[in-house]
Amino acid sequence: MKKDLPENIVEDISIAVVLESETPSDKVWNVYLVNEKEEPLVNVLVSSKGYGQKDGREVKTTTLRHFLGEIGGATATKIEAIDSEVFGLTNEYWLSYYIDNTIYDKKYIFLPESIVDENLIKVPLVNKPGIVIGGSK
Repeated sequence: MKKDLPENIVEDISIAVVLESETPSDKVWNVYLVNEKEEPLVNVLVSSKGYGQKDGREVKTTTLRHFLGEIGGATATKIEAIDSEVFGLTNEYWLSYYIDNTIYDKKYIFLPESIVDENLIKVPLVNKPGIVIGGSK
């Protein structure tokens, strides 16, 4: 049955953890949905959660759900703020959206300790440093 469903491949869409600003004592991070497609995404829904080990015990964050509505083509949209305290956990984002009445979905996973200064690149459409998962196929 599942094999009969079309494979709706997500391309040119990424999730990025972006360093918004920095002071000697603090860094402000936000998570963005980056749509590098020309066409808009409709009924965009993103759920986020963190999980893993911290100080030798199992930790899970609350699952957050964000309805973003329509995201225009070649646009980056802020999903949520993220605290650097959860960078040691696995941070998972599940994206769902429609294009031309066809649903697409994809899971994006930031592994523990992957959100570090050494991995920063210039995030497309945001033009700030960050860590990007996804994008072109």
